Amino acid sequence: MLMTLPKIIGITGGIGSGKTTVATLLKSLGYHVYDTDFEARRLQNEHEGIINKTKELFGDAIYTHDGLDRKAVARLVFSDSDLLTKLNKIVHPVVEENIKQWIANNNTDEYLFVESAILIECGFNKYVDSVLLVMASEEVRIQRVMKRDAVAYEQVKSRIAHQMSDDAKIPLAHYVIRTDDETPLVEKLRTFIASL
Repeated sequence: MLMTLPKIIGITGGIGSGKTTVATLLKSLGYHVYDTDFEARRLQNEHEGIINKTKELFGDAIYTHDGLDRKAVARLVFSDSDLLTKLNKIVHPVVEENIKQWIANNNTDEYLFVESAILIECGFNKYVDSVLLVMASEEVRIQRVMKRDAVAYEQVKSRIAHQMSDDAKIPLAHYVIRTDDETPLVEKLRTFIASL
């Protein structure tokens, strides 16, 4: 009997696009979804190598009894792109290995999904067979993030400006789902899965 590998689909999209909602719906439909943000946060609190290198970069006080002080890290890296690059070089290789292990552990599934806002920017897309880009208009995205994170309009605009644009991602995507129209998202996902 021939062994068939799972088809791996990367889910990406800018802040507020609805990619987490797409991932949550896929989970509710019974699919395995690797949440890169969640796993990166977990590894930053559990992986000894990441912890030691992060302390070297920011000082021991960057970890509290609750784990990594994310607010302090955010303040530091968003005002210093060099620090952000150094932090990414600590975290991303470990996450990359974790993705590979997760795929190996779930290799009997027909489909696996990897959700990452920076799937393309990090090169994680090399582990997927196709890319699903989740999109919404900038205004819808801004309103969603303002409501979700209780932040000001200009802060969200700034976050969007620091991300790779949808226009740059579209040529690298195999599928696009919009989350800002009237068609129910679950219906779109079922159509998308049927097309795989």
